[in-house]
Amino acid sequence: MQKWVLASNNQGKLAEFQALFDDADLGVHIITQGSLGIGDVSEDGKSFIENAIIKARHAAKVSGLPAVADDSGLCVPILGNAPGIFSARYAGRHGDDAANNTKLLEQLKPYRSRAPIDAFFVCVLAYVRHGDDPMPLIAIGKWHGEILNEPVGEHGFGYDPLFYIPKLKKSSAQLDRAAKNAISHRASALQDLLRQLKETWLV
Repeated sequence: MQKWVLASNNQGKLAEFQALFDDADLGVHIITQGSLGIGDVSEDGKSFIENAIIKARHAAKVSGLPAVADDSGLCVPILGNAPGIFSARYAGRHGDDAANNTKLLEQLKPYRSRAPIDAFFVCVLAYVRHGDDPMPLIAIGKWHGEILNEPVGEHGFGYDPLFYIPKLKKSSAQLDRAAKNAISHRASALQDLLRQLKETWLV
């Protein structure tokens, strides 16, 4: 059983990663970087890909183990793909979901006559075998939808209450965890990463 580090302390992400890896019978046990006393690194990249690689390399260098990291957020094309990499701190303070949602709705007011307002969540996963790996694996997942006029739903986090999936006629926040994890941007990226791992015989 190989041991990999997840460059996050999010237990929900950890459970999702481990379940998919177990289903794929990859023989990998994933632990969070926090369990090894590894702190966060400055995410100073200019793209989701850069930030994911930065986080993966940091976790791998400090731990000496292979590492996987994700960077994700919401992109609204009519706003030049903002909030993008700044999704978690769009309103200024990291993780203030209510403030971030409020700011997004304010920014979209001039465009409300152009309904619907398209948007997509993106998740980039980076896997490195070691801290200086010259060939990291990059997997990308997207989840397309629209932005509502006001929050709807009680589940999820971040922009989930504003993200509407026309096919389901529900917001992301109206989906339970299992339903969301089956179709989300992260689920798509994870499947892409698993495919690449199998194809390149890394495990």
